[in-house]
Amino acid sequence: MTDPAPLPPLAGLKIIDFSTLLPGPLASLILAEAGATVVKIERPEGEDLRRYPGAFNGDSAAFVLLNRLKTSLCIDLKHMDAFARLQPYLETADVLIEQFRPGVMERLGFGWGRLRALNPRLIYCSITGYGSKSPRRDVAGHDLNYAALTGVLDGGRGGDGVPALPPVLAADIAGGAYPAVMNILLTLRQRDATGAGCHLDIAMADNMFTFAYGGLADGFATGHWPRPGAELLSGGSPRYQIYPTADGRFLAAAPIEDRFWVIFCDAIGLPAAERDDSADPGRVIARVKSIIAAETTDTWRARFAGRDVCVEIVATMEEAARDPAFARLFTHNIVADGRSLPALPVPVAPSLRQPNPAAGYARLGNADIGNLWQRESDHD
Repeated sequence: MTDPAPLPPLAGLKIIDFSTLLPGPLASLILAEAGATVVKIERPEGEDLRRYPGAFNGDSAAFVLLNRLKTSLCIDLKHMDAFARLQPYLETADVLIEQFRPGVMERLGFGWGRLRALNPRLIYCSITGYGSKSPRRDVAGHDLNYAALTGVLDGGRGGDGVPALPPVLAADIAGGAYPAVMNILLTLRQRDATGAGCHLDIAMADNMFTFAYGGLADGFATGHWPRPGAELLSGGSPRYQIYPTADGRFLAAAPIEDRFWVIFCDAIGLPAAERDDSADPGRVIARVKSIIAAETTDTWRARFAGRDVCVEIVATMEEAARDPAFARLFTHNIVADGRSLPALPVPVAPSLRQPNPAAGYARLGNADIGNLWQRESDHD
């Protein structure tokens, strides 16, 4: 007789998620993938992300990916009986996630002070742009604004001197969702010892400074603050560059260390006399760029094949998703009405994820108010 498979580590954890769009829903998705039961609180018509372009089963595919393994409870939080309807579940919840501007949950009657008195073990996680104690607490913002204010955006200027739009929502994900998960898990460990919950005040803008560790180190220690397009990792070195090829593709070249730089220069045929980038890196950048631009992507792919050199072709999203190195990440699915959509890969070890590789998502109003903690898989 074989032993039963172990339960995922967060099995039995009960989460009420008031958040919308990306940061909070991604945080609760990660926790759900590790076994937590998540109930998404939505206004009667559903949250805005449901109506974004790219439909799957009548909802936005982006919404579906972020709300796998959850149920949806529709309730007007401004209605006089909203608190009474949710009170039995607020009393037993382990975690609450919310993403309103500071003060909104208090005005709705769901503030931390009231809920702490109701449920002292509750971990109440607020995700906002600037945090409840910031002078900017009431300022509206999105990912781009947080990157701009924290100096991160300034380091990514193009050749025309204009900052480039970031290709990822770093503030939402790495500044909001990931710190929320991290701090919720740390607080769960703390609660094991103290029995008490707490209020987590996650400020997405504040967490962007972690990305700037190198510039902050130099700036504070030496007074040399990063210059856009002039530092090693921001375009000032030939050893960390994106080079166009003859057929409109790009090489992402990062042969930073000398041993990689030598192999790279040998592969592209850069003469030894032109490899010293210490005095005039701009000259070397221009020379390498002209060499790379003279040949096609296939030529360079073959030239670098088998070489330990830190160079890759810039892939499209479709190419990346179908690459055998990454296709293995798309083993879980979202299923609804006979249709299937690959689930979003999350940074949870496979051995710690939910055992059900095919599961539904938070379809509008599919939670049972009579048994709010019933697992999503029981509904479909």
